[in-house]
Amino acid sequence: MSQLTFVLELTILVLAAFLGFEVVSKVPTMLHTPLMSGTNFIHGIVIVGAILILGFADDTFTKAVGFVAMMLATANVVGGWFVTDRMLEMFKRRPEPKKDNPD
Repeated sequence: MSQLTFVLELTILVLAAFLGFEVVSKVPTMLHTPLMSGTNFIHGIVIVGAILILGFADDTFTKAVGFVAMMLATANVVGGWFVTDRMLEMFKRRPEPKKDNPD
């Protein structure tokens, strides 16, 4: 990999991180649950991409990067699922307490 390619890829990574931070920080509180569900979907795609990278990997560095990407995306999907489930639980109606009617 040439030095120019590395600098270009690093620049894209930094710009993507900055753009992602700016977009997510502007999201209203009411939209966090749908955003979390969408993020889980995107990380599912990252897992598929990491599996593909691991399947075609020739050198140790590529295998290590693919493995780390797969593990981080998997942890994010599982954690995001639990957080989303817990947030959606807040919107369910609680059962009304039974009233004892003495006759």
